[in-house]
Amino acid sequence: MKKTKLAGENISLKTRKNEDPLVMAWLNMQSNLMDSLRYLVENEIMQHGVRNLQMFIPMERAGIYGHGSSISQQMAAAVEAEAEDPAEAAKVAIYEDEQSIIQEEIDDEDIEAWS
Repeated sequence: MKKTKLAGENISLKTRKNEDPLVMAWLNMQSNLMDSLRYLVENEIMQHGVRNLQMFIPMERAGIYGHGSSISQQMAAAVEAEAEDPAEAAKVAIYEDEQSIIQEEIDDEDIEAWS
């Protein structure tokens, strides 16, 4: 039987070996990791009440943009490189990646149809 956690006791967390780079960038950006996690838990409780998330989230999931995806790696690198303003760096990385995807999706037929 699982031991009940009591207030003031330690809990341990371990990242996956293949953790999404953005998750690692987020973890490393926190100046007070426990308070940041507490904030996320409080928001989950306010939105959905106290529940076992394992009953609602898939066991296997692709992560933010997929494990080890180039977008995640680029964004994580941008966040780490510009730690003074990580939100802005992440927005820039997202915009640049969206623009490159849009450019790849537009072909000559589309351009002719717009003319």
